Amino acid sequence: MKQWLMCLALVLGMVQAQASEVNSMKTMYLAGGCFWGVQGYFDRVRGVKETLVGYANGASADTDYKRIHATGHAETLRLVYDENVVHTGEILARYFSIIDPFSVNQQGNDRGVQYRTGIFWEDEGVGAAVRAFVADEQKKHDKPFAVIVEPLKNFVPAEDYHQKYLDKNPRGYCHVNLAAATQPVHTDGRFTVPDKEKLKATLDKTAYAVTQEKGTERAFSSSLDKHYKKGIYVDVVTKKPLFASSDKFDSGSGWPSFTRPITTDAISYAEDHSHGMSRTEVSSTLGGSHLGHVFTDGPRDKGGLRYCINGAALEFIPFEEMDARGYGDYKVYVK
Repeated sequence: MKQWLMCLALVLGMVQAQASEVNSMKTMYLAGGCFWGVQGYFDRVRGVKETLVGYANGASADTDYKRIHATGHAETLRLVYDENVVHTGEILARYFSIIDPFSVNQQGNDRGVQYRTGIFWEDEGVGAAVRAFVADEQKKHDKPFAVIVEPLKNFVPAEDYHQKYLDKNPRGYCHVNLAAATQPVHTDGRFTVPDKEKLKATLDKTAYAVTQEKGTERAFSSSLDKHYKKGIYVDVVTKKPLFASSDKFDSGSGWPSFTRPITTDAISYAEDHSHGMSRTEVSSTLGGSHLGHVFTDGPRDKGGLRYCINGAALEFIPFEEMDARGYGDYKVYVK
């Protein structure tokens, strides 16, 4: 398993190293209790480029670990991520997955004002996305969140010994499950992998050949090639979301094309040297279905990647039907 993950990281890294990051870097500040664990978790999330722990939103422009009780700062992670790789919605969904949003001044065994939860920002564009996400999450609960949502002020980097603390001290206390950073951010129990016999009975010949036998549909043959309605595209086998209409574009290739997966965990990567070519194959992580390939000739302002996907491997779910069909938690990824 570890060897497979290393291979995946290497392949994806080679592809993304060639992709443009112009105007795609976003910065967010996350207070989620002890910042050692919050940093350790997000350092493992694909698309996160830089992390720095510090103290935020206190009463003064200067503080340190010994004085934060008096200055009122919260232990906070400064997070820089490439939105062409990881959606702001996924960053926020992952944040909510590692905190208790109802707890006041406590996360895990840590108690005190410095351990309060909060999301802060410098750029109002990020702030608008944060407010919209939190408001949508709050609608799912009767009890109000204790998460502070406001612009950043008085951020002070923490001392060197706090930076990457759990990398330097693997046995250090942490209330966050770091291994969860490589797991699906949305519950996958509703998505299953049918057996081969059921697939043969439910998929048409093209869909079966593409997803199960690594076939390729004819160019321009899919009704989804020129399809641009608002919604999501799910794996025809498992029904797990793979792409959002917001990231679809007309590549002129004859196959549905996207600039990124809907979430970083949706797609798996592998080297493909078939047919005398050297390519990067993409498949659905959950079902293992062959989807197509990813290339580096996509829109430069969107990261430069082109996910060239067989339409036969996809099913479209219209935005207006997402709630009724159980995909309401994925609406944040559709603009």
